[in-house]
Amino acid sequence: MHRDAFEPGTVWLVGAGPGDPDLLTRKAERLLGQADIVFHDALVGKAVLALAPHADMVSVGKRSGRHSKSQDDINDLMLGVPVRICPGVTTASAAAASGLASLTLRGLARKLTFVTAHARAGETLDLDWTALAQPDATLAIYMGRSAAPDIMRGLITAGRAPDTPVMIATNVSLPNESVLRGRLDALGFLVRAISEDAPTLILVGEAVAAHGLKSRQAQRVRSC
Repeated sequence: MHRDAFEPGTVWLVGAGPGDPDLLTRKAERLLGQADIVFHDALVGKAVLALAPHADMVSVGKRSGRHSKSQDDINDLMLGVPVRICPGVTTASAAAASGLASLTLRGLARKLTFVTAHARAGETLDLDWTALAQPDATLAIYMGRSAAPDIMRGLITAGRAPDTPVMIATNVSLPNESVLRGRLDALGFLVRAISEDAPTLILVGEAVAAHGLKSRQAQRVRSC
């Protein structure tokens, strides 16, 4: 059977991308169009769900402190069913594209690290700050809004320069997307301008500000 044949009785884990339905893969769109049941996260927008017009919709989304279903209940709904995966566009790539920034860049950022900065209720954020503070890396931090002051202190204490560029992107790829830029030592202040409910991604690293360098270089070329 062809690998793209969507046989009945199969569960697919479909990457929904950052939000814009145009950033779904073609395979994801075909899967949604043929789906009978869709279990969807709270962050999946109506425009994406509209691509599954014949499916029964089951919300299994989780927001901080507000879970529509427990993880055990979600597991019970899918237990024993063959599962396949359809990957999607990661929010970090979409955010960098919107901000005209790079995630890796020769001479500035040789590595890219994805981090989830969300701890369980009552627990402290436990990350390897020394490894994350390396100057030649870009950090893509998911769910980091509430932990932004801790991220700032942890990275600077571990040796990351206070003036390291940061970019905060919310509602990435959607019409209400916004991008804030600043320095690492101002990260705690910058996030105060963001709604607590806004899906937020934080990018940290020299490559994040590289678009400004390119713009200045282009201006000098045009002026010559």
